Amino acid sequence: MPLLIGLVVLVIVFGIGFMVLNQRRQTDTVSNRLAQFTERSMNLEDLELQLPFMQRVVTPILNNVFVKLGQSAKGNDKLRTNLMLAGNPGNLTPAMFTGMRIFIALALFGVIFLVCMLAKVETASTLQWSGIGGGLGFLLPAMWLGRQIKKRQKVILKALPDALDLLSISVTAGLGFDAALQRVAEKWDNELCREFRRALSDIRLGTQRHEAFRAMTVRTGVEDLTSFVSAVIQADQLGVSMGKMLKIQSDQLRLRRRQRAEEEAQKAPIKMLFPLVFLIFPSMFVVILGPAVPRLLGGGL
Repeated sequence: MPLLIGLVVLVIVFGIGFMVLNQRRQTDTVSNRLAQFTERSMNLEDLELQLPFMQRVVTPILNNVFVKLGQSAKGNDKLRTNLMLAGNPGNLTPAMFTGMRIFIALALFGVIFLVCMLAKVETASTLQWSGIGGGLGFLLPAMWLGRQIKKRQKVILKALPDALDLLSISVTAGLGFDAALQRVAEKWDNELCREFRRALSDIRLGTQRHEAFRAMTVRTGVEDLTSFVSAVIQADQLGVSMGKMLKIQSDQLRLRRRQRAEEEAQKAPIKMLFPLVFLIFPSMFVVILGPAVPRLLGGGL
């Protein structure tokens, strides 16, 4: 009987809570509809106040701190190139990225040092672990940036054959090359289409086509895209049919993708060897030979 009463009370409480939430949701919907008709024009200050606290206050403070810490990396061309290859994540500049590395290193050093001091660890061990934490904090952003570059290049490499197929079909159907490229850029929303849109925007602003495409290859660093751009520039300069050139390029890219898939398939047995030897085989030996070990030991005794 107490259990039944508890269940009834629980159902009643959940029912009341559901009704309250549903009524509040309906009220919010009505308020949103009324706000669409009674909304007044907001100034810049009102728009800034609508942003989250992290984006409005914390992010600018951290950016200023990163810039102050990384002032020595303003002229680092290699870091600027790596950030460009990664797609400029978070609109980071070389100074901000270097400052972020220094900030994370100092933060990890301080946290580990404080924990070791509270745990009353020896001074030598405290300095050792704190130094390891600081070095790891300095290396982690660089490792993350390298992974971002590889991830972006992989996405572009994967999307390129399908984009060339659509581009070839559009050009064959009678569209101009720029119009067909615009159609491909509007079809998907990935890194390759963003680069196409940026190249088309540069062309509209007065940049020559070959210069805009060369800049696109520099921003991506993908070998297949570089060969495609070289073929497009050569066909444009020599007056070769774009449809035939795109068809040939599409077939070649699909062949390369098939070859890369076969290469990865050939690497699979080698990659599976280490988990099999160090993880699966020991477990199998324990299950199969484990029951026989006590008998062997007992027989020996």
